[in-house]
Amino acid sequence: MDATIDRRRQGPLHPVNAFLLSATVTLFLGALLSDMAYATSYQVQWTNFASWLIAAGLVFGGVLLVLALVGLRHPDRRVRRYLLYVLILLATWVLGFINALIHAKDAWAVMPEALILSVIVSLFAGAAAWLGLFKLRAGELA
Repeated sequence: MDATIDRRRQGPLHPVNAFLLSATVTLFLGALLSDMAYATSYQVQWTNFASWLIAAGLVFGGVLLVLALVGLRHPDRRVRRYLLYVLILLATWVLGFINALIHAKDAWAVMPEALILSVIVSLFAGAAAWLGLFKLRAGELA
């Protein structure tokens, strides 16, 4: 009995992409938690933490978005599902950038927009992680 390995059925996300995706989700979630802490305590330092976490999330997310756009050229992927993944990443990055601009305002002026945007960005980042890490992994032709 011979065993064959079908290399096309392996996960579509390279380990670097998975790391960048996980880091993006973690950083945007940390920014959400910092915004929630600021909303309950009004300690200005929490907005500074959120601003730095958002900036780092944008760096990781930007690199991930570029790699995902390069990944669109692979013919062995389900184009619609992978395109949805890329569009969710793009929406995450754009809304994260708007959130960074909101956080650049005075600390007393960022609420409630910053908290609302942080929730939305965290949900989009989580959706991208769910779609990228679970729906597109091995076992499905991606």
